[in-house]
Amino acid sequence: MRRLAPLAPSSAVGASRDLLGELVERHGTVGDMVSTMAHSPAVLGGYLQLSKAMRRAKLDRKISELVSIAVQSQQGCGMCLGSHIEAARSLGLSEDAIAAARAGTSDVPAIAAMIQLGLQVYREPTSITDAQIDELRAHGYSNREIADVVGVVSLNILTGSFNLLAGLTPAD
Repeated sequence: MRRLAPLAPSSAVGASRDLLGELVERHGTVGDMVSTMAHSPAVLGGYLQLSKAMRRAKLDRKISELVSIAVQSQQGCGMCLGSHIEAARSLGLSEDAIAAARAGTSDVPAIAAMIQLGLQVYREPTSITDAQIDELRAHGYSNREIADVVGVVSLNILTGSFNLLAGLTPAD
């Protein structure tokens, strides 16, 4: 059940009105989540800034989507999970790779290690070890790619939590 209604630029106020207006001007429309986030200019602005920043991430987009699928499988946001599965498919990832990510792993050891890191950042960042970071480096990941996982997980926590709070569900 939807708990928060989406806002149109004409019904939003202050900074949210400006942000929505700019988005509609640039893209023509905005999705349910973004228009609903407009209830809080701080949340909407933060989401837009983090999304923009993460487009500059060094972590391979396929790996980022697999980490997102693993996190959303835990968090329970069907809207986000569906979006990340669709993105993974559009990038050419197999149904087996998607299913493995939903289970929190991968058949590729380097990707499995990165998914594991993402899940630990989500659930228990204090459990991350030096040996684990050394293993990621041995798989060829740079410090920047390792750090990018925090951004990927943070963006997933923000969007998933917001959608669950607002009662947004996947369109049938």
